[in-house]
Amino acid sequence: MTTIAFFQFTGIPWPTLAIMILAIVNGLLTGGAVLSWWVVPIMLAAGFVTPLPYNYWRLKAPGRACH
Repeated sequence: MTTIAFFQFTGIPWPTLAIMILAIVNGLLTGGAVLSWWVVPIMLAAGFVTPLPYNYWRLKAPGRACH
């Protein structure tokens, strides 16, 4: 989230493709290298839902607790 925001707010003249590749490497891809308000909830939801199966398998299935 912060990679695209950084380039959007500072105005560093990088090509859009370079910004998107850097954002993908950092774990984020919103499309068009523009961070808008409606993208943030989608990113947060995807970041929450994606690791759920792994977290369940690593913590709940063997009977471990995360705290």
